Amino acid sequence: MTAFNSFRSSKLVSWKPTGRLQQTLANCVERRGKALHSGKGSTVRLCPGFAGEGRYFDYRSNLIPASIDFVQVSPLCTTLCKDGFRVRTVEHLLSALEAAGVDNCIIEIENLDAEERDAEIPIFDGSAREWVEAVDEVGLKVATTRDGKHCEKMAAHVNEPVYVWRDDSFVSAFPSNVVKISYGISFPQAPAIGSQWFSTPSVDNLFYTRQIALARTFCIYEEIEEMRNVGLIKGGSLENAIVCCKGWLNPPLRFNDEPCRHKVLDLIGDLSLFAQFGNQGLPVAHIVAYKGGHALHAGLARQLMGE
Repeated sequence: MTAFNSFRSSKLVSWKPTGRLQQTLANCVERRGKALHSGKGSTVRLCPGFAGEGRYFDYRSNLIPASIDFVQVSPLCTTLCKDGFRVRTVEHLLSALEAAGVDNCIIEIENLDAEERDAEIPIFDGSAREWVEAVDEVGLKVATTRDGKHCEKMAAHVNEPVYVWRDDSFVSAFPSNVVKISYGISFPQAPAIGSQWFSTPSVDNLFYTRQIALARTFCIYEEIEEMRNVGLIKGGSLENAIVCCKGWLNPPLRFNDEPCRHKVLDLIGDLSLFAQFGNQGLPVAHIVAYKGGHALHAGLARQLMGE
């Protein structure tokens, strides 16, 4: 058994063995759908990866690691960028892969417009359900390195409180023996959403599949025109988001606190970018967030890196 020790780390975390071997997909699986922001069709093929190499995107033979090092600030989604090529809206897919324990994976993307330097992951129904089902379709296997060895999976344990904030929004991580998440949101302009909190007892694949993966992205009706005027949500519809006006335009909700649960889904996807060498992305900590977003989620990952 082989472990990778050259982690980029800081005094804020300690990397420890999980007692499990790194995993990957047992076979390739493909999904096709419309992208939320570009509105274009996109095909994604998930394939087994080698142990120690982690998750990365392959777009037009350009490899973009699913790493915090390549996160680019963008509105309403998480974008990865390398050598002028971008992949947008990666958070739902990465959230499902992290929760399922797909530590190493090649994510091949094919857009209809082969000349584009920008790719985007399909939105499906606005949740991570399609990706969870794709992983379940092919299952997992123990990953091996290119020379046939196994790697023990490591996880970063938070040693002391860490936080990032902007105005009254924050994302923080506190030492804990297990991964737990508490997330709060507040939308006083949308009483149907209002203030919500959702907390997980711990985060494992079963809890994620039943309680988090099904939660869909949401928006406020009055903000749609503004978003479209700046070139966003061209592929948005009542089929891939829950929309709040005075009430919900497309009920029923899957959970009473579905918007808050979706924020947890996004957080897991964004913190998965903390992963290194096929190890666990989610830090072992109690993560507490309030009115966070993709930029603050990424900010916490960078803090944990010691940046």
